[in-house]
Amino acid sequence: MKMDNVTNSVRAHVLVQALPYLQRYYGKTIVVKYGGNAMTSEDLKEQVMEDIVLLSMVGIRVVLVHGGGPELSGLMQRLGKKPEFIDGLRVTDKETIDMAQMVLAGKINKSLVNLLQMKGGQAIGLSGMDGRLIEAKIRDPKYGYVGDVTRINGGVVTTLLDSGYIPVISTLGCDTEGNTYNINGDTGAGKIASAIGAERLIMMTDIEGIMRDREDPDSLISSLTIEEAEQLTKEGVISGGMIPKVRCCTDALNEGVKAAVIIDGRVPHAVLMEILTDEGAGTLFTKE
Repeated sequence: MKMDNVTNSVRAHVLVQALPYLQRYYGKTIVVKYGGNAMTSEDLKEQVMEDIVLLSMVGIRVVLVHGGGPELSGLMQRLGKKPEFIDGLRVTDKETIDMAQMVLAGKINKSLVNLLQMKGGQAIGLSGMDGRLIEAKIRDPKYGYVGDVTRINGGVVTTLLDSGYIPVISTLGCDTEGNTYNINGDTGAGKIASAIGAERLIMMTDIEGIMRDREDPDSLISSLTIEEAEQLTKEGVISGGMIPKVRCCTDALNEGVKAAVIIDGRVPHAVLMEILTDEGAGTLFTKE
């Protein structure tokens, strides 16, 4: 339905229906992980930024953590370097980590900041190296400069939130010796959400959520507890690339985040649907 065809009374009714959710989340913090595979459409990207600005304008504190794997792979291929993966992790040599800084902390981060500001928001772009936001150590030499998070300096993020800004974060980490590490975006988002006491972690990706049958679009599981998620993983319902995403959600819950959800970033205004409606979107994870 186009807004031009919506009457003023319908607009007012929609706003009133959103009131309980606005009251619930007012002054609270949500972390949105915007996955690289959900960033392929410019129109959808604009709608995601509109959602984030709207939530920020009504008093909900939003942190945007972004990926960019497909763009990084594209740059590598254009420069004649073949992307290589082991166990789903990008092998990151010195040349690749330099490219990651260019794409993640440079092009993608600043384009999202610019888009948020064009939509009327106040945004500041950061990488995990800024203010030592994400401290990390090498995971395994076979992966190269791929890191595990050792510490999140959440004060960097809360200072920006307290000042009315939307922090936009690329998940590059650093250590005390000056090394830069590629950090899994989902993991980084979960750790940041835990460190700042977020009310909700929203993981945007290119699938609808957890499906009991991946061939049946009507088999979406709307909510899961940690225990139920563990059981579905044992049964093989949760498998492949969804396992680390679910693990990030359950880890965040165990570390203090109130709720986490995996939603389809290809759906227009999915973030608003998740925060401001009964039905929500995707699969919601709760501790109990």
